[in-house]
Amino acid sequence: MKELFWVGIIHRVMIRERRVMVMHLFIFIISIISILLQGNMSFGKEAVINFWSTEVEKDRIRIQEQIAKGFRIKTGVKVRIIPVDENHLSEKVTAAYAARSLPDVIFHPIEFSLGFCKAGIFDERWATEVIEELDEGTFFKRALEMVRYKKGYAAVPADGWGQLLLYRKDLFRQKGLKTPRSWDLILEAARLLHRPPKLWGIEIATDPGQIYTQQVFEHFALSNNVTLDKIHSKEMLQTLNFYKKLSKFSPPGNIYWLHTRMDYLLGRAAMVIWSPFILDELSGLRKDQPVLPDIEKKQKGYLAKNTGFVGIIKGPNGSAQYGQINCFGITRDANKVYAKKWVKYLLSEGYLSWLGMAAEGKLPMRRGTKQNPLLFIEGWKGLEFGIDTRARISDRYGNELLEEILCSVNGFSRWGLEQGRGLLISRLYGTKLLPKILKRFLNNELTAQQASKELAQRIKALMKQDGKGR
Repeated sequence: MKELFWVGIIHRVMIRERRVMVMHLFIFIISIISILLQGNMSFGKEAVINFWSTEVEKDRIRIQEQIAKGFRIKTGVKVRIIPVDENHLSEKVTAAYAARSLPDVIFHPIEFSLGFCKAGIFDERWATEVIEELDEGTFFKRALEMVRYKKGYAAVPADGWGQLLLYRKDLFRQKGLKTPRSWDLILEAARLLHRPPKLWGIEIATDPGQIYTQQVFEHFALSNNVTLDKIHSKEMLQTLNFYKKLSKFSPPGNIYWLHTRMDYLLGRAAMVIWSPFILDELSGLRKDQPVLPDIEKKQKGYLAKNTGFVGIIKGPNGSAQYGQINCFGITRDANKVYAKKWVKYLLSEGYLSWLGMAAEGKLPMRRGTKQNPLLFIEGWKGLEFGIDTRARISDRYGNELLEEILCSVNGFSRWGLEQGRGLLISRLYGTKLLPKILKRFLNNELTAQQASKELAQRIKALMKQDGKGR
């Protein structure tokens, strides 16, 4: 009987232990399923992430979809490309944030990076991890400095362009003028070449309703060491008065990017300030945009060959170049694992395809890899640009322009970004405060003192709204 008693006890213990093991196994399986679901994967379903992009042109959307296809083949993760107009990016992101429906990754201009991070839209931890895993040393140092946030980075620098002063080398040679790298040389050239209405000495932005006016003026302000903290200063007064002098050699009215581009391509402007996106039209690669100097000289590519470029401009108290950088931001709602993989793919296997969307305006902010430090720089040099006709930048402009563009990256500058005031800059651009006040000054409605003081007061009010704009 005792033996039967102990057999019964042992049998019950074994049953109990088996139940415990089954329970542990069940918990383990549930945990695995939960992890898979959090990673956007479930039984029979494909992993999907959403990518908002401000590259909205049809041909660029097609290229992005091709890159996403390559990523899907490599990783099994599908990327939805969702185009968002840059002018509506802020309001769309704000609405998605409120609805907790943010995409995983957003391609955006740098002026939004720090503001979105402060608002809790971007998570700097994921951007910082991507940069560190790709190796910080493979990026342009200046690009990283401009997205620095707390102890990491607000977003991952992708591509960019530096604003350029274009000038007619043939006309400068005729007058014996030096390369217009400084304020005094720019002003002298504008005065000596000015023969209106056939030829304007320089065309600068004066339209109060255009961000382009902010960009052009800011280029000169930065070159004289004007910062957001020095708006009402001697340096700002110098910049305002210099800009007004230049405006005397520019057409009357509200001048913006369309006028300056058109007049330069028609041979009616000796100097203009423009982004590198003008390079394809300048080369005659667009059928819808005739290049009059080429036609008059009966020489294709004449204007391109006789155009010089200046990136960094020297003012009385400094030197700088207005630089625009575009970034990949990973949101707080993102699938961290797949979002990081996507951004890393865009900056590695898919990078040259990404830059090739518009090579003239997409300078790589990641130079290469640890093993090949100049991989993407050299690859970019060989990319083609143009709409109707394709050509390599190096073939059309030679190495002089390429070196000017590349060397100027470390001179890129913008108001407020390095001080973490990205949100303030977004508001300053959105309200167009500077273009409006500048126009009143150019129309003699305000003195330089009044203009700088009013702008400083308005910027200070914006800073108070946002806790100093960080």
